[in-house]
Amino acid sequence: MIRRQLLAGGAVIGASALAAPAIAQSAPEIRWRLASSFPRSLDTIYGAGEHVAKRVAALTDNKFQIRAFPAGELVPGLQVADAVQNGTVECAHTASYYFVGKDPTFAFDGAVPFGLNMRQMNAWLQQGGGRDVMKDFFARYNIVSIPAGNTGAQMGGWFRKEIRTVQDLNGLKFRIGGFAGNVLQKLGVVPQQIAGGDIYPALEKGTVDAAEWIGPYDDEKLGFNRVAPFYYFPGWWEGCLNLSMYINKAKYDELPPLYREALESACRDATIETMAKYDVQNPAALRRLIASGTQLRAFPREVMQACYKAAFELYDETAARNENFKAVYEHWKAFRETQYGWFRVAENSFDQFVYAMYGQEAQQRR
Repeated sequence: MIRRQLLAGGAVIGASALAAPAIAQSAPEIRWRLASSFPRSLDTIYGAGEHVAKRVAALTDNKFQIRAFPAGELVPGLQVADAVQNGTVECAHTASYYFVGKDPTFAFDGAVPFGLNMRQMNAWLQQGGGRDVMKDFFARYNIVSIPAGNTGAQMGGWFRKEIRTVQDLNGLKFRIGGFAGNVLQKLGVVPQQIAGGDIYPALEKGTVDAAEWIGPYDDEKLGFNRVAPFYYFPGWWEGCLNLSMYINKAKYDELPPLYREALESACRDATIETMAKYDVQNPAALRRLIASGTQLRAFPREVMQACYKAAFELYDETAARNENFKAVYEHWKAFRETQYGWFRVAENSFDQFVYAMYGQEAQQRR
């Protein structure tokens, strides 16, 4: 009897021993380095990259580990695309519009002026063919790009002086990222591309007259309210900002299917988490900024209209001379049209009514 039990137990142990090597072989140990474009102090936007790393490790029983490094530790924040392209690092967490100097088509993966809001951008990338139309473009740079975070609609930035007319933009030295700098240049602005960690000293010393980053929570952390009094809205150049995980294509192709799926899942989760963090943190931060003396201002309608006109003129001009841009722009523009038609019916009508009612109630409470 005992012998039969031992033999039966040995069969179970033997089966387990045979299964273990097969699992181990299909789940190799992989170590990657992630170069972020953002400083560690910004727990939201830098934290999205860290979130991806933690989730990937958890989903692969720590077999696939990614170590995140803040901007400047491995490579400067605005050079991470080059580092991924040439294999200096395996991956990076960044905003694609930082690289419009290489090709303006990069902007569509991040944000373009008067473009899509957070939900629309997510829909375009995940279900509307946006990732597919961008895939061939990124392949030219040896990069696989996965959406990995979103800031939602951003603020219009910090200004030393008020902006009352379009003429006030002329000669303004403005730290602004992406394609928006090219739009504002048509109106006389002198755009400056400066990494997040370097904006404060530039604004403090007067190297720039104005600067935009993201929104109240991050802007408060960076201390912009201490060196510029006027805080403008909305950031019409970023109805949202999609953040991206850039992966060296050769390294991506080497990943087992399980690890690729873990990476995709972790990036999707980071998008949800980042959006939620900003929506929770920004309202309280804006109240604190106003209480400390920040003067909140809306861009005049005249300025908004001039910028809108300049933006779409620039899109058409760029599409006429850049086939990469044209291919993505036509796809994006058609998707934008269908989304705007739908959102005007349901989302916008609901938002306008409830916000108007809230405004009336708030006024009565005063």
